[in-house]
Amino acid sequence: MATFQRKQLLTAALVLSAFSAPAFADIKIGFNVPLTGFAAADGKSALEGAKLAVAQANAKGGVAGQKVELVIYDDQASPKEAVPVATKLVEKDKVVGAVSGSYSGSTRAAAAIFQQGKVPYVVAYAIHPEITQTGDYMFRTAAMGEVQGRAGSMLVHNLGKKRVAVITLKNDFGQALAAGFKEGAAKFGLQIVNEYEYGMQDRQFGALVSKVKSDNPDIIYASGYFFTAGPLVSQLRAAGITAPIIGQEGYDSDKFIEIAGAAAEGTYLTTSLDRDSDAPATKTFMSEFRKATGVNADMVAAGTYTATSVLIEGLQKTGGKGGEALKNALAGGTFDTPIGKLAFNDLHEVKKDVQVQIVKDKAFHRHSVISGPLLSPPSKAK
Repeated sequence: MATFQRKQLLTAALVLSAFSAPAFADIKIGFNVPLTGFAAADGKSALEGAKLAVAQANAKGGVAGQKVELVIYDDQASPKEAVPVATKLVEKDKVVGAVSGSYSGSTRAAAAIFQQGKVPYVVAYAIHPEITQTGDYMFRTAAMGEVQGRAGSMLVHNLGKKRVAVITLKNDFGQALAAGFKEGAAKFGLQIVNEYEYGMQDRQFGALVSKVKSDNPDIIYASGYFFTAGPLVSQLRAAGITAPIIGQEGYDSDKFIEIAGAAAEGTYLTTSLDRDSDAPATKTFMSEFRKATGVNADMVAAGTYTATSVLIEGLQKTGGKGGEALKNALAGGTFDTPIGKLAFNDLHEVKKDVQVQIVKDKAFHRHSVISGPLLSPPSKAK
């Protein structure tokens, strides 16, 4: 009798197990991100943003009753690494969609693989124009580089300045910003008194700083990431240069303020994240990110959270299906995000206001918002 009862219990357990087991595998979304190498600090922010978006989705039941799994690979912000990473995500992991939490060079390289595999690819903060031109499975939630550059020129105009020294980081990011800035400068009658370039590895700027000092500009437009901008701004100020400095989203990290120290005060930057926003999507994200990580969110974290959330919202609309169904859901959707309300145009770019932050009392705060036709992204018609 005891044996019979044990068999009954075992059978019941197996039946319960069968019913409780998931009917399908997890829904996999791919994520390429620089976790090692020069961009690892940005990669960490990007990963935390993506993980928060996935955790929140799963806490609400996932997608169509299935858990969302983030399949993560380190691309080292290197095109050479990004190609095999994207290939693995498409061919081995069979992801239904993917997010770039990486820089422009690696994202451009990965884009072709995802386009060929018909895997929708949502780009968080890589700004090179060729990314969305790769094909119709590409989407970008950030303002592209030229748009941000034009916003920088409008900020110079709004500040009542004319004579500008332009300092450009010699990579996709810096060159796209410079191109947009120069286009806007022509519209506003700004005078570019000199242009300088520097490399990703540069941290000592003595010769460049001396030349900028002799130029005596009204204002400086200098592209860079926090790890290059921190030393650059610090050395400009140490040389006695008092002209306002405009940076961009690459400065948008508390680490910039840590590196530049007192020299960071008064620095402007054009970015996506408004720390002083009253928008519920922004306030909730800032609070939840702080709670999850113990640190303040930066633009990279907010942008990557946004890109991941947008992809998941698209999957909600398709019941977890990828391919053309997901592409169409993303293309036709509107999304309320921490970096604004977003919708994609026919080139899958977004038109959004550019936030101007200023460093004040060792923190980023709202200075102004730039909007208008100058910020319109390119479309297929143009």
